[in-house]
Amino acid sequence: MTTFALDGMDLAALLCSRVCHDVISPVGAIINGLEVLEDEKDGEMREIALDLIKKSAASASARLQFCRLAYGAAGSVGASIDTGDAESVTRGLINNDRTKLVWNATRQHAPKNKVKLVLNLCLIALAVIPRGGVITVDLTGEGEGLEMKVEANGANARLAHGIASLIAGQPEGGSVDAHSIQAYYTGLVGRSCGLDVSVITEGESVTLHARAAAPAAVTA
Repeated sequence: MTTFALDGMDLAALLCSRVCHDVISPVGAIINGLEVLEDEKDGEMREIALDLIKKSAASASARLQFCRLAYGAAGSVGASIDTGDAESVTRGLINNDRTKLVWNATRQHAPKNKVKLVLNLCLIALAVIPRGGVITVDLTGEGEGLEMKVEANGANARLAHGIASLIAGQPEGGSVDAHSIQAYYTGLVGRSCGLDVSVITEGESVTLHARAAAPAAVTA
């Protein structure tokens, strides 16, 4: 099966759109809070506005820090990333009372694309449980041998239609937009470091497993 190929310029543009989508909400809330401070004289309302600004600024910062590692260069070619930093930005992204992150991994410096893959799998897992639940990250092996499993458990856990095809590099309809680019990018990152990403759905659990790709069959 031929893998769908996206032009490099289109990939960059769609990822930029995705990042903007992720931060526009908290930035808009900051602007709304500042407008209230300008017009409102009531002390209680000003306190509410300040609280909104603080929380929204923290959310925007957390999302940008996550995107920097998940999508950005984060160092030169061949650089490694501390998995402790990956855990930290993931906790910052989730940071709510509805979702718990369980991170089962020994801290290490791992190839950057493998760490980026973990983060992107976490992003997909987070979308699986919009009502909250538990995301469990298991990292096994070290360095180039690092493999990963990200499991999402929660009420009505569901992988959106077409996500598995996007990860596999075969978008339905033969096109990718700003909404679906993250799942497609996840598959690209996985293949770039020699890992196959499988998706298993069982009841209220969705598991994303990235393991070493099987060697290609040799034909006579």
